[in-house]
Amino acid sequence: MRLVSLTCSNTELVHALGCGDQLVGVDDHSDFPAALVAGLPRVGKDLDVDADAVAALCPDLVLASNTVPGHEKVVSRLLAHKQNVLVLAPTSLAHVARDARQLGGLLGVPGAGESLARGIESALSVGPAPTDAPRVLVEWWPRPCIAAGARSWVDDMLRCAGARNALSGEDVESRTLEPAEVRALAPDAVVVSWCGVPRANYRAARVLERAGWEAVPAVQNGQVHLISEAYLGRP
Repeated sequence: MRLVSLTCSNTELVHALGCGDQLVGVDDHSDFPAALVAGLPRVGKDLDVDADAVAALCPDLVLASNTVPGHEKVVSRLLAHKQNVLVLAPTSLAHVARDARQLGGLLGVPGAGESLARGIESALSVGPAPTDAPRVLVEWWPRPCIAAGARSWVDDMLRCAGARNALSGEDVESRTLEPAEVRALAPDAVVVSWCGVPRANYRAARVLERAGWEAVPAVQNGQVHLISEAYLGRP
């Protein structure tokens, strides 16, 4: 099957299923595995995919996404070009396991899909974080501060690591936070994982010196950590 992947996470999922050799094109951001994507045609950034370039690759299936605003426009353009599109829109690690099973079946490798899904589900079986676990705020964007909510795979990842999402009580994928709200949430740590920004351009000082955050425990204790979006922003 000829596959075109439009997001990093889809590219990595295809590889994890052992079907990387079926990829005939990827989005501009896909970077892993490096050896796999190095020689593949690029069809544009995930929010600005060139539908003509996708169609020119004659794919049997286009693996799209709908995890951020704007993805729906990309999907509409592809459908207008008569493309066969599968939209993956996980908001939890359980959804990633679901997608592994679905895609494994479509690609003729149901066993690989089941194995991958079970591995994810096993990692999720750690139970709730202890009540005294550190509260972590994962920041997707600095100005204004946008943080991950309960309807995000980040919530699962923090729990598996023995922490609690500072916004775990809010049934949102993410939302903007005012300084007074962050003070009330009182996170013990802030993780900077700014979307679309190279890791080299992350600056802890942007958080530590932010007006109105002086009383936040994470700021008072210098617990601001920089983690590439590649490790938190990709389901």
